[in-house]
Amino acid sequence: MARMLEPLIVGRVIGDVLDSFSPTTNMSVTYNSNKLVCNGHELYPSSVTTKPRVEVHGGDMRSFFTLVMTDPDVPGPSDPYLREHLHWIVTDIPGTTDATFGREVVSYEMPRPNIGIHRFVFVLFKQNRRQSITPPSSRDHFNTRNFAEENDLGLPVAAVFFNAQRETAARRR
Repeated sequence: MARMLEPLIVGRVIGDVLDSFSPTTNMSVTYNSNKLVCNGHELYPSSVTTKPRVEVHGGDMRSFFTLVMTDPDVPGPSDPYLREHLHWIVTDIPGTTDATFGREVVSYEMPRPNIGIHRFVFVLFKQNRRQSITPPSSRDHFNTRNFAEENDLGLPVAAVFFNAQRETAARRR
């Protein structure tokens, strides 16, 4: 279990975005059907323009999950005064399915890092029941911990993150 959390601790996801938790559900995040998100790996912004396929491996059809995607490094990692920037929220995802079966509460916004290397964090929470989630009033200054508390979600059951930085014209070729 500690081995699964290690990249989240080293990448400061635990601390900046989340409190320590015990992963109990497997989640896979895949862009363009072939780019699997692995903790700390870099993806180019041009390869993450459309929402990924997020599969929940665990629970059953009577379990429901909420997915949150944030960037804790806005506008730049050395001074993230807009921390966190919300990119996506999907609720009521049935266990053993993917996010397309859930209810998109905040539409997907593609990553656009301007300064430095940004972390893009996917967090999965197990819901106690089907429920209404209160969407935040703004994408900036989002707080995953507060959101979970306000919506009675508890600690996460899975999390994964990737890094991205602004692409130069040469890197896009």
